[in-house]
This record gives sequence, C-alpha cells and structure tokens, in this order.
Amino acid sequence: MARGVRLQGMVTAGRWTLPAVIFVCTICWFATSFITSIDYERSVNYAPLGMLSDILHGIPLWLNKLAGYVLYASMGYFLIEFNNVYNIIRMRASVQTSLYFLLITACPAMHLLYPGDIASAGFLVSLYFLFRSYHKGRASSDIFFAFVFLSIGTLFFPQMVYFAPLWWIGLIKFQSLSARSLCASILGFSLPYWFLFGHAFFYQKMELFYQPFIEMANLRPIDYRSQLPLWEMVTLGYLFISTLASTVHYAMKGYQDKIQTRSYLDFLLVLCYYTFVFMFLQPGFGMNLLPILIICTSILTAHLFVLTNTKASNLFFIFSMTGLILLFGFNVWMLL
Repeated sequence: MARGVRLQGMVTAGRWTLPAVIFVCTICWFATSFITSIDYERSVNYAPLGMLSDILHGIPLWLNKLAGYVLYASMGYFLIEFNNVYNIIRMRASVQTSLYFLLITACPAMHLLYPGDIASAGFLVSLYFLFRSYHKGRASSDIFFAFVFLSIGTLFFPQMVYFAPLWWIGLIKFQSLSARSLCASILGFSLPYWFLFGHAFFYQKMELFYQPFIEMANLRPIDYRSQLPLWEMVTLGYLFISTLASTVHYAMKGYQDKIQTRSYLDFLLVLCYYTFVFMFLQPGFGMNLLPILIICTSILTAHLFVLTNTKASNLFFIFSMTGLILLFGFNVWMLL
C-alpha cells in the first residue's frame, strides 16, 4: 500500500471519521442497553452523595444511560477544543475524540452515569486550566480554577485528592509555581469545601462536611478477585498496550514536538502511568478511575496515530481497531 494512502492515514485524516464514529457508537450504546445487565452498586457511595445516589438509582435506566451519553459527548467535544488550544497533536484533529468515544462505547458497564464520571469531567476541565498556566507570569487565576475543578471532582470521588500532588509537580514543570500561585492552588482546592461547610453548618449536618475527608483515607483492602472483574482487567490490558506504544513513539519522535508540547505530553504520560498504579493498588475504585484513564489514553494514542505514517504504525493501527472490536464483543458477552 502506498505511503500516502495507508488505512491509518485515511482514517485519521478523513473528515467523516468523527461523524461515522459518533453514528456507530450511538447505535452500539443504545443497542447494548437492551441486551446487557449492569451492576450499578460498584459506584462510590458515601454520605454527601446520598441524595445523588438515590436520584441515580431512582430514575429509569434509559434516562440514566442518556445522561451518561450526554456527559461523555460533552467531554468528547471538549477534547477537540482542548487540542485546538494546546496543539498537542500539531494540527486541528478530532482523532482523540473518536478514540474516546470508541473506548467508552467498548465498555458497556460504564454507560450508566456514575459519580466518578462527573469527577472525570472536573478532572478534564482542571487539566485544561493547569495547561493554560504554562510559563505564565501571572498564572494565579488559571491555577486557582484548576484546583477548584479538581476539588469539585473530589466531592464526587474523594480519592481523586491523590492526584493533587501531580498538579503541583506539573506547576513546577510548567514553571508557573510561585508563592502566589501556591496560595491560589490552596484557596482553589478549599473553595468547594467552604461551600460544603456552609451547607452542612446551616442545616446542622456537619457529618456531610466530615465524610469526604473520612473517605479520602478510606483505602480498600486489595482483592483482585472480587474488586476487578475480568472485563475490566482485559480493558486495562488494552489501554496499557496503547499507552506503552504511545510512550515508545514519544521516546523516539518526541524531539519533533515543540518544548511546550513535550511538557504537556510528559505530564500526560506520568498521569497515565500514575493512574495505572493507582488502579493496581486500589482495584476497588476501577469504575471511577477508568474514565480518567481513558481521557489520558485517548490523547496519547491519537498523538501516535496522527503523527506517524509507517508500515509498523499502520499495522499497529489495524491491530488496535481490531482489538477494540473484540474488546467490545468480549465486554458485551461478559454482561449478558
């Protein structure tokens, strides 16, 4: 096959790729609603989310899935704007959104709306503001909002607080950490909890305020047999292979990117592997960490597919798409 017309290049550069992916994913999303049964109890439920959990359990299943679909679609669109602003893929590309939709669709167990899904939305917006602080002389406002949205995420998934140290490391790497920005990060992270404190104090339910902090320290005993279903293990294996291939490509060709882009990619790689380690040590939080991991993997894998055009990359692209179809079939079969 000629260099310019390899399947990989045709798909990644095609203007109809994203609409076709959206169409296929929408059909698969709603088709699986009728043939699979999903265990909703694996979400993280604790006191401040009691009302939310009751609402999510009380609404019809189809409405819950529709809400999840709308949330994931919004995040997919945001990924396009994310790349357009930070130019991580060196062109106006939508491949990261296509991969994001495909990966989410391949995991029917994630189609319901979980608290971790809302936390991942806060995570993505927080990442946007964190990247905007790169080499900024006055980055306090961006850093403030980065930590506000990260903190909002912790209200839905308290263990997301363990990502905060990476954000401070990112500030050092982006050369935007100063006494002022450090104070801005602390104020930003504490702001949602001040609102939670005011609500708890006004209604004389201070346990609402204490509970997130209790949950942050509530690390579960490791039990892979009961906490890590087979479909989740296979999905993690697929994501790890994709991340590893992206890492090898970046190590070999990263010099072609701008220094700023390399800083972003370095951070995303660290974030991705950090999430893998987190899931290995705390498999019980898999349903809340998978949406975060898929965000990072989608960007890194899109960077690999769009910026390579070799026989090896084309074969890996075909292998990845075939594997994704098989992964979808396997995950559906596991939920029958």
